[in-house]
Amino acid sequence: WTDLEKDTALITDGIHAGKKTCKTLGYMALSDAADDHYQCAKIFAAAQFPSRYPPVWKGEKYTHERIRIAYISPDLREHPVGHLMAGVIENHDRSRYEIICVSIGVDDNSSLRARFIAASDHFIVGKDMPTPQIAKLLRDMEVDIAVDLAGYTTDSRTDIFLHRPAPVQVNYLGYPGTMALECYDYIIADRTVLPPEQAIHYSEKPAYLDYCYLPIASGVDVATPLPRSEYGLPERGFVFCAFSHDYKVHPKVFDIWMRLLHAHPGSVFWLMSRNDVTRQNLRDQAQARGIDPQRLVFASRVPRIEDHLARYRVADLFLDTWPYNAHTTAADALLSGLPVVTYKGQSFPSRVAASLLESLDLPELATDSFETYFEKANALAREPARLQALRDRLT
Repeated sequence: WTDLEKDTALITDGIHAGKKTCKTLGYMALSDAADDHYQCAKIFAAAQFPSRYPPVWKGEKYTHERIRIAYISPDLREHPVGHLMAGVIENHDRSRYEIICVSIGVDDNSSLRARFIAASDHFIVGKDMPTPQIAKLLRDMEVDIAVDLAGYTTDSRTDIFLHRPAPVQVNYLGYPGTMALECYDYIIADRTVLPPEQAIHYSEKPAYLDYCYLPIASGVDVATPLPRSEYGLPERGFVFCAFSHDYKVHPKVFDIWMRLLHAHPGSVFWLMSRNDVTRQNLRDQAQARGIDPQRLVFASRVPRIEDHLARYRVADLFLDTWPYNAHTTAADALLSGLPVVTYKGQSFPSRVAASLLESLDLPELATDSFETYFEKANALAREPARLQALRDRLT
């Protein structure tokens, strides 16, 4: 973080100059400007996919009775996208839609993957299948709508969509921004994450849902939480929680978190970190702000989603990251009955938690500045009755 502000400015200047200075997902964790996200995506797309291919679908009209939807993803398994999408696949109206799932990722033999297989009319294992073959298969199956659930994330296969296997091609869920490619016709969103006035910063046309675009995981029970001590937490004291990926932790938000620990003696901050280097860096940053590093408690990954969700019920308040919000993580917290405070920013990835809160009729937990973010969290930590009332509304 020493030169983060300077480095972010240099990266942004490079983007303004048309240079590929940062990958799109990484830039979302640095900048809250939707126009710069678009420019970054355009540069990335042009560099990554300089070639264009003849369309596999050439305008043919289909006469089959049900609409055929193909979902293409590497994450139809134990993965945040998998947890969010399983219930969506299971709840399609099968009298109107024929569902095809194309798995381009690993087979983890999980019960979650089994749900996708059971819920699909056709489940295609495409991990080792060449891109042109997948595109031709989708065309031969007369797919009407092809949905990319990965975008510019790990193990995605954007080039499938560059072959245009379907009349309608959609960007949804896995990647919170524009693909900046003409082969995507729509992005599924809501008016909170993508206000109509920001549509100029997207190559896709927004297809708006009337509610939050992010589905909440279904078919999962929350396990009984363990005692605080089993999680390394003190028996007493307020527990602030942020289980977001550590790359999303921005110093401007970390400053607020440490202010809250200053304001509430005996409180701790419960974080998720995947490596010792990050843990030590965050402890050092806490100490530099006058906070005992031991007041940062780090959770480890657990194999069962039920046990992970149970941990939220031990915490008192979830604090969101910015400019890249918690997405699945915020949905998990709310599903588990834990209130979330967020800073509603100016770009898609910084407005997801606000959309979730608005859909749950809790818009007062979405703040509009860093200071109101602090004030909201500070007030809730001081007013247990008010915090309990929020929990009651979530359950």
